Amino acid sequence: MKRRSFLKTTATATAGAVGLSAGLSAPAYATGKRKLKMVTTWPKKFPGLGTRAEEFAKDVETATDGRIRIKVYAGNELVPPLGAFDAVRGGKADMYHGSEYYWQGKHKAFSFFTAVPFGLTAMEQSQWLNYGGGQALWDELSQKFNIKALACTNSGVQMGGWFKKEINSLEDFKGLRMRIPGLGGEVLKRLGATPVTKAGGEIYLALSQGNIDASEWVGPWNDLAFGFHNITKFYYTSAFQEPGAAIAVGFNLDIWSSFSKADKAIITAIAGDNYQKSLAEFNAHNAVALRALVGKHGVKLKTFSDEILTTLARVSDELMQEISQTDDLTKRIYNSYMDTRRNAMEWRSIADEPYLKSRHLYENFGKRL
Repeated sequence: MKRRSFLKTTATATAGAVGLSAGLSAPAYATGKRKLKMVTTWPKKFPGLGTRAEEFAKDVETATDGRIRIKVYAGNELVPPLGAFDAVRGGKADMYHGSEYYWQGKHKAFSFFTAVPFGLTAMEQSQWLNYGGGQALWDELSQKFNIKALACTNSGVQMGGWFKKEINSLEDFKGLRMRIPGLGGEVLKRLGATPVTKAGGEIYLALSQGNIDASEWVGPWNDLAFGFHNITKFYYTSAFQEPGAAIAVGFNLDIWSSFSKADKAIITAIAGDNYQKSLAEFNAHNAVALRALVGKHGVKLKTFSDEILTTLARVSDELMQEISQTDDLTKRIYNSYMDTRRNAMEWRSIADEPYLKSRHLYENFGKRL
């Protein structure tokens, strides 16, 4: 009887200690149930970004049979959109859903885990993280800030942005005030532009009031939802700055460490599944939305000239090499990333690119019956 009493007391004390260290009530942890808070950098219910954060939360709840429940807070509901990282780092929230390049003020290397100019596509980013050593390097970086991050969304290739005037030469970037976060903004700064970082929900007002002259956001699906076509009709493709923007779920490291191996595996698998689903979702909606923008709303689809793109690539390369010298970790991240880029480009030039070109040779293929 004494032995049973001792075991019961010890089990209760252990559960309580673990629960309190994770910021949870002892009764909730003792029953195996957890209620976590996710903050996001997106407007509430925003297509493909805000909704994907909610899908991730639902999938976790379903896969754990309700043991882990995640309440999703849109930007400004609990913390400002760009305050999500510090909220999770400091324990005010348990996890975030957002773009890692928003945290480049904390460390330049974070941008590698969203997108870098002329960098990896969505599938190449997955290749790097899963088979090129990228995830281990990301863990090493994030742990310095009490975070564990996983890629769980990708919007695919993005657009070059909305401009109030045409961009016909490099001179047109001089004096341009453009909402463009991450390293793409630093590239344009070197060409004389003024990059501005704003959360998604702030862009329309800034563009309509003339506080900025141009803005990149995501792609046709999201851009149509925001109504940028009501302000300007010049829409550029060739998104040098974000060829495949990955979006992360980042956990407070203490919260992540408190999960069982099984739950870590479940969450990691769900993040990977959401990465693939989101890419398919964006690709499905972007084609339809672009037809509406051009055909219904009179948007003029433009492409940057080869001269502009070549200069952007040269300046981007110079910037990336400079950033690689920040510290040893950044240099290792840079070298690992660029190794994957070279390998991917070599293979795609042999496989994907010739095939994609061949699909345009006979335009009547696959007519709708």
